Amino acid sequence: MSRSLEEWLAHQLKVHPQAIDLGLTRLIEVLERLGWRQPAVPVITVGGTNGKGSVSAYCTAILTAAGLKVGTFMSPHLRDYRERLRLGPRLATADELVAAFERIEAARRAPPEISLTFFEYNALAAFLIFDDAAVDAWVLEVGMGGRLDAVNVVDPSVAVVVSIGLDHQEFLGNTREAIALEKAGIFREGRPAVLGSRDLPQVLADAARSMGAPLKRLGVEFDYAQDSGSWAYLGPRWQLAGLPRPALQGATQLANAATALAALEEIAWPVPLGAHAVAQGLAAARLEGRFQVIAASAGHPQWILDVAHNPDAARVLAANLHDLRADGRSLAVCGILADKDAAGIAAALRDCFDAWWLASTDGARGIDAGVLAQRIDGELGAPLTIAPDVASACAAACAAAGAGDRIVVFGSFHTVGPALDWLEERGLLPAGAQHEYTAPPR
Repeated sequence: MSRSLEEWLAHQLKVHPQAIDLGLTRLIEVLERLGWRQPAVPVITVGGTNGKGSVSAYCTAILTAAGLKVGTFMSPHLRDYRERLRLGPRLATADELVAAFERIEAARRAPPEISLTFFEYNALAAFLIFDDAAVDAWVLEVGMGGRLDAVNVVDPSVAVVVSIGLDHQEFLGNTREAIALEKAGIFREGRPAVLGSRDLPQVLADAARSMGAPLKRLGVEFDYAQDSGSWAYLGPRWQLAGLPRPALQGATQLANAATALAALEEIAWPVPLGAHAVAQGLAAARLEGRFQVIAASAGHPQWILDVAHNPDAARVLAANLHDLRADGRSLAVCGILADKDAAGIAAALRDCFDAWWLASTDGARGIDAGVLAQRIDGELGAPLTIAPDVASACAAACAAAGAGDRIVVFGSFHTVGPALDWLEERGLLPAGAQHEYTAPPR
């Protein structure tokens, strides 16, 4: 009997003994059994601690505006598993995913049986669906690290590292340099390596040079310049002035947009990527949960949702909140997973909020709000309330909000996703953000 998508996702959570088990051997063997070959179209692989979702979104939107069909793989999802895999502007369908999972399962179960993680099923399905759809380009967001991440079985035409921060240290190392070396694993000989921050560890550039990957660094080989209401991209091949501000909000978005253009500039596309397509793509890019602002409405406060789940991302969120000032108070709804640096996140945002609601998070990596409160004790500088779940925290913060106040939800995909559900149930979420399937993010 054929499984539904929900049944497939439940099955995949049980197949492998570890939720996270980095390595490429299992995927390569399954792909060989499937007869898979490297894509014959351009591939942009995007890694980094923070910002890779934004860069991926810009690449996809600009290519789509130019008339190309793009297969985009991103993770984790907020509410709908299908967010992870897009064909052009649409999500993959349940039927497409189920068909891919059936092929993967048949291949992995052929003796000797191969065990796969939840994320590996996801990545393999993306590869098969992109092939079947004959897309014009692949945009692949690295899930964790780079060297041993599932997407690294695909050889990129251009590899991007957006930023380096301390996150997933138990898998990637305890220093920025160690983490940078893991992320440098996506570089390839003779293929451009785009570095999207000005303060990246030197080992990244050294690694690119050592393997013969041409370097392209923000502030060196490419840059951007701001003007009143517009900006310019300055690259070795493209000089684009009068560009509109990116649709995604936040202080880092010009750097992220420039990094996307630096990657796109390196590929000979079958259609021209002119200033018009770039401008259209910048304006059309969408990414839920990354400094997503929902305007205040009658009787309701402004909401800001950001998945910031490490200290570097929290510092960016703090800068964005400072730039986007509120008329009234700023109220925090925060949920952080057990394996994250909760104290570092709270310290980065200490001066941003007048009150906090701490929410318990679900899943194997979730944490009780009371335990979270103990971990960040002394870092908040404002009153806190403990809530049993995200929905309760949102309701309590909303009830306490007055005219001109704003509520900022942050700390995890596990926090922002349920908050979006809560907002949608109350008619506060703009149309077009529907979901059908839910499964635990990686």
